[in-house]
Amino acid sequence: MIDRYRSIFNNSFSEAKYLNFLSAIESGLTKIPFRVAETPVFIPKDLKEQLIAAGQEIIDLIKQPDFKTLTENSIPEQWNVPDENDHPHFLTFDFGICKDDHGKIIPKLIEMQGFPSLYGFQPHLAKIYKNSYALPNPFTPYFEGLNEESYIAMLKQVIVGMHQPYEVALMDTDALNQKTAIDFLLTQQLLGIKILSLTDIIKEGKNLFYQEGDNKIQLKRIYNRLIFDEIADQTDIFNNSFDPREALNIEWITHPNWFYRISKYTMPFLKSNFAPETLFLNNLTEIPSDLENYVLKPLFSFAGMGVIIDVTKEDIQLISDPENWILQKKVNYEPLVQAPDGGVKVEIRLMYLWPDNAEPKLCINLARLSKGKMIGVRYNQDFDWVGGTIGLMES
Repeated sequence: MIDRYRSIFNNSFSEAKYLNFLSAIESGLTKIPFRVAETPVFIPKDLKEQLIAAGQEIIDLIKQPDFKTLTENSIPEQWNVPDENDHPHFLTFDFGICKDDHGKIIPKLIEMQGFPSLYGFQPHLAKIYKNSYALPNPFTPYFEGLNEESYIAMLKQVIVGMHQPYEVALMDTDALNQKTAIDFLLTQQLLGIKILSLTDIIKEGKNLFYQEGDNKIQLKRIYNRLIFDEIADQTDIFNNSFDPREALNIEWITHPNWFYRISKYTMPFLKSNFAPETLFLNNLTEIPSDLENYVLKPLFSFAGMGVIIDVTKEDIQLISDPENWILQKKVNYEPLVQAPDGGVKVEIRLMYLWPDNAEPKLCINLARLSKGKMIGVRYNQDFDWVGGTIGLMES
């Protein structure tokens, strides 16, 4: 979106460069099952400042003394994990990039999560973009004066803490076959921690262990990448491992309850120019006459599943559990990134780290490009110049 850099990039782009770029990303790691875009996003200073301000407004809400009270109904009873701590270790806020009524670029909040994102992959992706396309050195994906070295140090502080790396494991179901496996491998390279599937973990009493050759090693921390919604219909997986909903001698990074507290459930409490009007469906006193300007979203879903874009009155009336749905004003993305064949819509994710006994810090970002009706793989399968990318800013 910085015009001079966009012109330079597009004029020098070639398919050969892009294929070499993809090869460099995967080299020595694993095949990426999701689409990586041809280009980074060049974020102008004004948009960067707006994103920082928008993120701070959400942080202020989360830090309110009554935040846990506001969100006490957000956690499904069957997924409530004991020993919740006082704040999440990760925050991610997704903003669609739009134009306001005066034609000025503005970020609008789409979604938020108290859950980790691609914290290992994004610095790798930024470095490969810069090297593959010979981008100027002043470009950075980092905020608040961070660089690669200080970012990795902070990531280690949050995930490993005072423990030894071998006492910490990144955990998911069937971890190395997840779509995000490349992020897992890069995180392991950066921090030295283990990658474990749920079924690799052994429970003895209240302690958790994994087997390393002939040795049984006790886990002190779990860097949790398991989303309970993904295994809602296969909870028998716990029979061969441990049940995360039990009280255990383990530190969660981050505690699973924050996935629900900071989510679509939080958005109705946020009143901001950077956030669309959002209502819990059970609080709706009258169905809006302009439903074409709204989207209907289930609270407990991920990756856009269950979202109704073209809402009708009948859709609302058929909802049997309105307390688990929100009605939200549509965010109209502006196709601001210029591809060779026209404009592309962009979404930018701000990624924070929140160490214990410290303040949350905006560290890095993730961006997604789209030509489809929605951001996401299933809506962009037949396009180029779309997919995952990163925002680069002038340092």
